[in-house]
Amino acid sequence: MNTKFIPLSVPNFEGNEEKYVNDAVKSTWVSTGGGYVTKFEESLAAYVKMPQAVATASGTAALHLALIVAGVGPGDEVIVPALTFIAAVNPVKYSNAEPVFVDCDDYLCMNPDSVLAFLRENCEIRDGRTYNKNTGAHVKAMMPVHVFGNICDMEKLMDIAAEYNLTVIEDSTEALGSYIKTGRYAGKFAGTIGDVGCYSFNGNKIITTGGGGMLVSNRPEWAKRAKHLSTQAKSDEVRFFHDEIGYNYRMTNLQAALGVAQMECLEKFIGVKERNYNFYVENLHGKNGLEILPFRSDIRSNKWFYSVLLRDTDKSTDDILQGMSEAKIQTRPIWKLISDLEPYKNAQRTDLSKAHYYFERVVNIPCTTNLTLEDAKVVADRLLEITE
Repeated sequence: MNTKFIPLSVPNFEGNEEKYVNDAVKSTWVSTGGGYVTKFEESLAAYVKMPQAVATASGTAALHLALIVAGVGPGDEVIVPALTFIAAVNPVKYSNAEPVFVDCDDYLCMNPDSVLAFLRENCEIRDGRTYNKNTGAHVKAMMPVHVFGNICDMEKLMDIAAEYNLTVIEDSTEALGSYIKTGRYAGKFAGTIGDVGCYSFNGNKIITTGGGGMLVSNRPEWAKRAKHLSTQAKSDEVRFFHDEIGYNYRMTNLQAALGVAQMECLEKFIGVKERNYNFYVENLHGKNGLEILPFRSDIRSNKWFYSVLLRDTDKSTDDILQGMSEAKIQTRPIWKLISDLEPYKNAQRTDLSKAHYYFERVVNIPCTTNLTLEDAKVVADRLLEITE
């Protein structure tokens, strides 16, 4: 039996993190001002090939700002996935708009067919705007989430958005480093295809600042306004002038110092993720009724999380979680559908058959960037032992 705790996903600080954080401390610029915030923004913007990035206090804050600058507000509806973390949807309610839940595809991402079915069956276009015939609300935007480092089928989603005049806000909080290899958007990174893209640097993400996020936009004026709003809408750098309601959504210099160092390691981290994912595929896929869910073949994924599908086994996700825990291996179930959670039980939804199917059968296994092949073997061996 394994005696070493193997975590699911933890930070990896093997670069210049301590050096840069100490430098920020010595400078005394530790709050929302300081040079590392700018350096981090410039580094990420250059990496994803965007002209500007806006550092925020969290990925959730970035999503909220994205909705605000997109003009989403009371009387609007936003198309969102049911299968994702609740932080992807809560900002819709922060904006006093309403979510409409759609199904996932076999990559766990927003299903374009589900989006199109909702729009065709329930909506009409008047004066260039899409309205829900049942509620009378303006369907303003969609928020595809690039789940676990996959990328949604953006060609189909962008075509739908163009037909129905929808703003596209990409939740790329799990997909920093993933990009499309072929087709219309070849070379485009997750988060850079729609109108706005948002990233997260929570402690379990592929790079971390402890907490924090980032916003990029193909509309320069939106990015500029998002930065303005993130600093309490301060319109004068010296005098306390504020020209609208703003937010305390700016990243701190200490966090950004971590981020600068983590960006230097990002491609290395993705290489480790790729290696360990391939090991799991070789050792688990097709054995004892287990499958390792794939990533789209037309993308380079950051492979942030690995998903084991209990395709043909009598073991439940609870059986796996308990059995792995007994061996000191941390695993987790996929999220409960947001549309089934108390705050959203009365929200509109399409048929969610695929989302329910995967919710009942997916378990995430250790994928941290300092996971060794020896530890991955312990994980694989234990899974096979439980399911044999």
